[in-house]
Amino acid sequence: MQKVDGIGGLFFVAKDADALAKWYRDHLGIDLVPGDYDTPPWTQEAGETVFAPFTTLTSPMTDAPRPFMVNFRVSDLEAMIAQLESAGITVKRDPEVYPNGTFAWLDDPEGNPIELWQPA
Repeated sequence: MQKVDGIGGLFFVAKDADALAKWYRDHLGIDLVPGDYDTPPWTQEAGETVFAPFTTLTSPMTDAPRPFMVNFRVSDLEAMIAQLESAGITVKRDPEVYPNGTFAWLDDPEGNPIELWQPA
């Protein structure tokens, strides 16, 4: 059986796509989509990816129902949280340390939930 190699993109609707793309660049380091085929797009580090459908999903920040949540792997969760909080972004830490790592949550400016995960 053929299998996919990984996620090649994440596409979703935004009220202000340009502003939201710049927010992800400025606060999470995700490069903007190039305007040509010669410039490489953002490249993620190799690692685990969980693909998990849910029957319901809510924003950990607001408890509002959401259709998806993006989980980003980070190498230093505390440094990422400090960076986000210094920019005025509210981050909710999970106080528990799990066998697979540590977690925190935030919402982007359009209310899309983001989970940050530092693998163990």
